[in-house]
Amino acid sequence: MYDIIVVGGGPAGMTAALYALRAGKSVLVIEKNGFGGQITYSPKVENFPGTMQMSGNEFADRFLEQILAQGADVELDQVTAVEDGGDVKTVRTLDGAEYICRAVIIAAGVKHRMLGLAGETELGGSGISFCAACDGGFYKGQDVCVAGGGNSALQEAILLADICKSVTIVQDLGYLTGDKKLQDALLSRENVRLVTGARIRGLTSESGELTGIDAEVSGETRHIPCQGLFVAIGLIPENSMFSNILPLNEYGYIDAGEDCSAGTPGIYCAGDCRSKSVRQLTTAVSDGAVAAVTACRYIDSM
Repeated sequence: MYDIIVVGGGPAGMTAALYALRAGKSVLVIEKNGFGGQITYSPKVENFPGTMQMSGNEFADRFLEQILAQGADVELDQVTAVEDGGDVKTVRTLDGAEYICRAVIIAAGVKHRMLGLAGETELGGSGISFCAACDGGFYKGQDVCVAGGGNSALQEAILLADICKSVTIVQDLGYLTGDKKLQDALLSRENVRLVTGARIRGLTSESGELTGIDAEVSGETRHIPCQGLFVAIGLIPENSMFSNILPLNEYGYIDAGEDCSAGTPGIYCAGDCRSKSVRQLTTAVSDGAVAAVTACRYIDSM
C-alpha cells in the first residue's frame, strides 16, 4: 500500500509527489502519456521564477529525475477509476492493474480542444497539428495557419514564423487575447498576417494532405491555402472518470477550494484539472504543493 498515489505526471503531479516524498510518504505517480504534461509543448519558458529561460522538455526531464531521486515509483498507464473505500482508496488502470493507498491526488491535466470539423481527425499528422515545437519543422518554407488568439496560439505562431514562408492567425474574436508582449513580437514579423472575426468552417485536402481552410469572415467564406494548421483554441479537462468521487463544474473541471480538497476525505486535486481563474506553470506547481501538504495532514491524522 502506498501513502499517496498521484494521477498525472505534469508539473502539478510531480510537485505533489516531491512534497509528499520529502514529508516521508511513499508515493506512486501514474502518467498515461509522457511526464511533463502540456509544458513539454513549450519550446521556451521564460516566466518561471528563478529561471531566465528553459524549454518545457528540460523542465520535465529535470523534474522527473528529481522525484525519482527522492524515491518516487512511477508507472506509464492510464487511470480508469478511483474508488473511495474510506481509509483505503483503490486506483484502477487500463492495463488491469489495481493499486491501493491512503490518499489520492488527481492532477490529470487537460487535452487539446478540437475544431469539430469533418476530416479533422483523419488529417492529424497530415496537416493538422497541436505542437509547433514538435511538428513545425515539417512545414519549413511553407504556408501555415494557426487557429486561436491566446498566449498558446501566439507562442506557436512566433515559433512557426521563424521557419515558415507565411503564418496566418485565424481568430474567431475581433481581437487577440494573448499578452501584448507576445502580440507585438508576432505582428512585427513581415510574414505574419491576422484574420479576426473568422470561424473556420471547413478543411480542404488532396491525397490525404491538408491544402487549406475555409473561414467565414463577415458572413462570407474565404479560402486560405495552407499546408499546415496548428490548433490552439483551448483545453479540455481529463476528469470524466472521477465524477463519481469529486464534483465537476459545467465545464468539466473539479470544483475544489484553495486547499485543493473537493469534499471527499483523502482525495485531492491539483493543476489545470481544477476549477481556477489562472492556469500557468507557477499555479500548477503551487497546487501540487498545497495538495500534497493537505494530503499529508490527512494521513497523519488517521
